[in-house]
Amino acid sequence: IRYADGISGKLTTEKGTGELIIEYSTGDVYKGDFKGVVRDGLGVIEYSNGDKYEGETKDLVRHGKGKLTFADGRVYEGEFVADEATGQGKLTFPNGDVYEGSFKKGLKHGTGKYTMSDGSYYEGSYVADRKEGEGKMQWADGASFEGTYVGDKKHGEGVFIYANGDKYEGSFENDVRCGKGTYIWANGENYTGEFKNNTMWGVGTYQWADGRIYKDGYFEDGVMVRTDEEIAVPNDDEETADSGEDETAEPNE
Repeated sequence: IRYADGISGKLTTEKGTGELIIEYSTGDVYKGDFKGVVRDGLGVIEYSNGDKYEGETKDLVRHGKGKLTFADGRVYEGEFVADEATGQGKLTFPNGDVYEGSFKKGLKHGTGKYTMSDGSYYEGSYVADRKEGEGKMQWADGASFEGTYVGDKKHGEGVFIYANGDKYEGSFENDVRCGKGTYIWANGENYTGEFKNNTMWGVGTYQWADGRIYKDGYFEDGVMVRTDEEIAVPNDDEETADSGEDETAEPNE
């Protein structure tokens, strides 16, 4: 048998079962249903590279529901369209990671959930195998991020809750805090203002847990370098910025 694409095959019958088998010039082997000399229906394809497909075929290609086991240990179970993993499916990795959701031409595309072997997971939108759009990332240590992704990175508005109880709500750029936002420490201190390179940078207001405030100050690389107003002291407290308290703490990932 010779096909239009130049590939040839040898059609035989399996002894004992009478099932039709075709061995292709590429080294691939198909066993299953045929329509004439074209595989069509349920069958098994064993590829020369070690991959194996079990499922539905149509007009020679994988089409419908099936299971594709890769030589490297990955397993895809789900829908196929025109020989590609397209539609809803589940991809299991050798390390225990699992993705369940939408695929397009073999890539994560649409909405889905990727669960890692340590229990961490991402649930949200994908485009061409990358996190893109709205999503939530939950880490095994308790940290989480919910917001916008662009090109697999936090980019846009979001909320990051850290494992130590700190919280940041605001703008991200290329995976770091950048733009306007509010950072609240677990001890009650907080900063609202501008960020750059993942730290306080620009105009902002810093408040200690005891109520003292640096208002409308200017920060560079996490340190206040100028304030346009005196430090506000609550309840007529006599303390000032020179009372021996630590300077503003820089937020860390």
